[in-house]
Amino acid sequence: MARRVLVVGSGGREHALLWSLSRSQEPLDLFVAPGNGGTGALARNMAVRAEDIDGIVALAREEAIDLVVVGPEAPLALGLVDRLQEAGIAAFGPTAAAARVESSKAFSKALMRDQGIPSASFGTFTEYASARDYLEAHPAPIVLKADGLAAGKGVLVCQTDAEAQDALRAIMVDRQFGEAGSRVVIEEYLTGQEVSVLAFADGRHVVPMVLAQDHKPAYDGDRGPNTGGMGCFAPAPLLDAALLQRVTTEVLQRALDGLEAMGCPYVGVLYAGLMVRDGDYKVLEFNCRFGDPETQVILPLLETDLLTIIDACLAGSLDSVAFKWSSRSAVCVVMASGGYPGSYERGLEIQGLERIPADKDLIVFHAGTRREGARVLTDGGRVLGLTALGDDLAAAMSRAYAATAAVRWPGAFYRRDIGTRNLAKGDR
Repeated sequence: MARRVLVVGSGGREHALLWSLSRSQEPLDLFVAPGNGGTGALARNMAVRAEDIDGIVALAREEAIDLVVVGPEAPLALGLVDRLQEAGIAAFGPTAAAARVESSKAFSKALMRDQGIPSASFGTFTEYASARDYLEAHPAPIVLKADGLAAGKGVLVCQTDAEAQDALRAIMVDRQFGEAGSRVVIEEYLTGQEVSVLAFADGRHVVPMVLAQDHKPAYDGDRGPNTGGMGCFAPAPLLDAALLQRVTTEVLQRALDGLEAMGCPYVGVLYAGLMVRDGDYKVLEFNCRFGDPETQVILPLLETDLLTIIDACLAGSLDSVAFKWSSRSAVCVVMASGGYPGSYERGLEIQGLERIPADKDLIVFHAGTRREGARVLTDGGRVLGLTALGDDLAAAMSRAYAATAAVRWPGAFYRRDIGTRNLAKGDR
């Protein structure tokens, strides 16, 4: 009998999770809540919002779900895994207490400090006056972070003292991010190149995935406002084997050890965002889940059965899994709605998807889409992730960008330089 698996979420990350699970050697009956315009080809879309904790638990019971894989951070922070465990349903992802590595910037920074994890110097404040005084003593450039979840918009990089004071007022006085800004973290501005280190964790053991590099600014040349991610490639060459081993020991394992000591063992995917410079690193942040779009290039390179890994994480036996990764390269180019990451129009018809050739080395991951009969319409800021595989980075880039030429809708845009920085360095 097929195991019944529910993936929670509606973006490109969740489409990639379903795609990977659909390739499992074990027969699976896949569900997704709520899903999008592309996920219905792999799973049954269920009209329950990811943040509707009661609704997800009820759905899992009604459909006799055996395993729930949680994609986004919000339901994790709201305690979805806790509730599912109470209902006797296996769930892959951290509990609310462990998810504080992302849901509370102050908790995360304190964990780094207490565990000796290299990161930027910082201060945490609940009072506006003391935060303002700290800014006056620490000139720009500087980074301000709303403590709680703010849909990826709560981190403000300030290049001048005036910008920093304005940002502080916006967070703590004007409450631009609501309750998420009741506490603020102010930290040192770091320079270098960012790299995403995602790892599977079973509470005690941790295994890093292939490295990926995200491109967050909206426009070519890393210009424009920050987004959720405009594209990604893997493997990223920013950490050599020795530095990755340091990160595994000094960051990932120390974080797991600290959380276990607090009584909230971490099971799921632990994501460390690093700033790398001059052969060394510091941690920018932790996330409590698969990254997006990183998942769209990491999972296509994973040759070990994802379900086997998830089962091992839940059983506390991750150290017994033999991991195998492809030696190829993967590139994801995100196609976004005009105006993103600001306001944008929804409901525009996407044309040309049928013109993308059926190719095992090319995957179209839907993110912000929905179906209306036979039509596929835009329904978000990041709409599609076109992921291509190649024997090297140049080949993967060429295949991904060729696919973008087939797809169109009014106002669609994408970065044309995903991965080019590394090509220029001769990383092929």
